[in-house]
Amino acid sequence: MPTRTTARRDQPETISSVLGDAVRPRAKLLGGSVALLWTVNLVDTVVGHGLDVWGVRPRTLEGLWGILFAPFLHGSWGHLIANTVSLVMIGWLVMLGRTRDFLYVSALSALTAGLGTWLVGGSNTVHVGASGVVFGLLGYLLSRGVFERKFWSIAGSVLALVLFGGTLRGLFPGTAGISWEGHLFGFLGGILSARLMATPSVEAERGKAPAREKKRVGEAPPRARVAGRALEAVSDDEIEELRRRMGR
Repeated sequence: MPTRTTARRDQPETISSVLGDAVRPRAKLLGGSVALLWTVNLVDTVVGHGLDVWGVRPRTLEGLWGILFAPFLHGSWGHLIANTVSLVMIGWLVMLGRTRDFLYVSALSALTAGLGTWLVGGSNTVHVGASGVVFGLLGYLLSRGVFERKFWSIAGSVLALVLFGGTLRGLFPGTAGISWEGHLFGFLGGILSARLMATPSVEAERGKAPAREKKRVGEAPPRARVAGRALEAVSDDEIEELRRRMGR
């Protein structure tokens, strides 16, 4: 006995499904980053913070490894919690544009923060923590509007300044135990990321185009100017002789 089948129509995407598709990869990336930081700190705590030797040790050959490992290490649970909150908040704002921006900015900021700290940091010190990356993400947010000149980029820069402007004090020395060098060079790495990754608006691109040359009003074209100078070089006697000949 034949059976009757009913064709299924594709269901239209709902707002919740669209939002879920947008939020899910961002949440996974941030959640995975936080989970990695907390796992490393748990292991570091178990071994009595023995992993901290892999932080940035300025101007030592072994300290160069800290450029890679320092962002994953923290001096205490309080240090980790503070960086986690900032990383989630600022990182989420960065990913409102493109998810991959979070990875690019974080990588470049970690590199500049580690290298800058290795070059100018205090002797016999060890620098650890993800705060260089956090300041890099903040620097990216604050400067993206300047380079892109788009409404939403500028709005994001203003919002970041309102929410996190007070943290910019960490860019300057003065607080014992705070690696202002990592903050500063991470922040500069974020600005560099914004410059390298900027997609300027159409209006900005038009402004960069070379201006067209405008003709001056009342100015004769080049050929006419040359002809005029040639006529001025002919004497009056020659002109009179030419007229007599034409009259014949």
